[in-house]
Amino acid sequence: MDAPPGGAREDTSPAAVRRYAVAVGITVLAIVSQYFVPEIVPASRPVYASTAADLLIVYAIPVVAFSLLVGAGPLRRWRVRMGTAAWEGMRWYGGLSLLALFVTLVLTSLYAAFDPAALQLLSRTPPPVLAARSDPWFWVGFSFVIGAVEETIFRGWIYGFWRGRAASWLVPAVWTSVLFAGVHLYYGTTYGVAAPLIFPTLFLIGFAFAATYQASSGNLVVVAVLHGAYDASAFLSLISPSEGAVARYLPVLAGAVIALVHYLDPSSGSPALPAAAPSEPS
Repeated sequence: MDAPPGGAREDTSPAAVRRYAVAVGITVLAIVSQYFVPEIVPASRPVYASTAADLLIVYAIPVVAFSLLVGAGPLRRWRVRMGTAAWEGMRWYGGLSLLALFVTLVLTSLYAAFDPAALQLLSRTPPPVLAARSDPWFWVGFSFVIGAVEETIFRGWIYGFWRGRAASWLVPAVWTSVLFAGVHLYYGTTYGVAAPLIFPTLFLIGFAFAATYQASSGNLVVVAVLHGAYDASAFLSLISPSEGAVARYLPVLAGAVIALVHYLDPSSGSPALPAAAPSEPS
């Protein structure tokens, strides 16, 4: 692939890819450690039981690993092309959220036909929501901090590393979205055999955010806000289920309308998604 105009070709050396792989490995281990380390090392349970310590392990370790091993290159364009990012973010988020809803309805009908008892597992409350019951308003606001950190890690570094490196944006968008969905193991431990009803939504939302990052040439602000709003709606439901539902689905509806407008008239919004956006040196 030729170097993109207006930007230097990214470092595709084996050493750069190895450093990236190590950072991804450290990130995955740090995130999933909360699920197995307390079981293997009982002495660590008080650490992981502390919300502050748990957040430091899950988020600070990946940030430090990527900062040292990859650098700030994939993050340098975090606020560029805000208009394009907003348009693309809403249309991808709205369109793929509707697709996720359709997939969930199909899977639910299959469960209802072949294993209806499994659907009862969906009444369980996932750990993050349980932990937020004592102070849901704090978690509504803090969701936007978590959204910004997770998008910096997953779209900024894990996916963003390949912007300007990969021949096609689709391949890293797919596998990084699978990774994003996969590290949310608490859905599996919470919902058991009904967990496949949840993971397609996580994958499609992750893909929507990767597409937004790609189309905007690296903007992280819009995906961070959308991610934060998605998480905040779950905590808002603890205060008011109806307000939580509005917060969850109003952006989806708005995004779906934008997606329809874009489909009918692509020139009405941002440019078409580039195969390889201009890049900066890492």
